[in-house]
Amino acid sequence: MTIFWLAVIFVIGYVIYMLLKNANIIGGGGESALDILKKRYAKGEITNEQFEEMKKGIL
Repeated sequence: MTIFWLAVIFVIGYVIYMLLKNANIIGGGGESALDILKKRYAKGEITNEQFEEMKKGIL
């Protein structure tokens, strides 16, 4: 019976951990705004002028 409750607590803890990790609350927070902007420019989603203007707004 004790093993059952330990397993239940473990599963609940694991689910909470995974939800927080996916929400970027745990584990670093992800990419910076400048990194995302650089990727958009590299993919051709924005022009050089847009890139420079947005970069000024970030920095």
